[in-house]
Amino acid sequence: MTPDLVVERTPDDHSWWRIADPAWADPLDPGFAQRRGGRWNPPDSFPTLYLNEDMVTARLNLRAFIAAWPYEPEELREDTGPVLVECKLPRRQFVCDMHTPEGVRAAGMPASYPLESDGTVIAHDRCQPLGGRAKNQGLRGVRARSAQSRDGAGRELAWFPASIRSVARRVATLAFPVWFWG
Repeated sequence: MTPDLVVERTPDDHSWWRIADPAWADPLDPGFAQRRGGRWNPPDSFPTLYLNEDMVTARLNLRAFIAAWPYEPEELREDTGPVLVECKLPRRQFVCDMHTPEGVRAAGMPASYPLESDGTVIAHDRCQPLGGRAKNQGLRGVRARSAQSRDGAGRELAWFPASIRSVARRVATLAFPVWFWG
């Protein structure tokens, strides 16, 4: 028998942040991760929108976002860098806690999450079943320590919309120099 997941409610009216390519038609579309998969959902599974809890975490995640690019953030032209989309989620979102010691322990992950005991990042294939378990229990996502931070700082949310009518509402879009250097 697996232990119960620790459940928490995300704060209502909180601003969540999504790094996006300015060319994306809808940066808040959870269908992309549904098809491609991510840390908390396998490919061809369920809609998931990956969000940053704050701008500091978004800055940490920029390295992963541009990992395949042949240049560094310092080399980007102001008009070509990734934008940061501020959004609000529907109220009363109950999610799996994967950031407190109690939540990490209940989920069966090592206390060092997002790292293995040897210092390597825990692989997606270990996290995806937990995301599926949270989804199957009716939770609206997983709020976790950022995998981009070696010390567990920063929080991310893999949000599972309840239905096609449940959407993240765009509040603002910040240009790269405003959010990254600001």
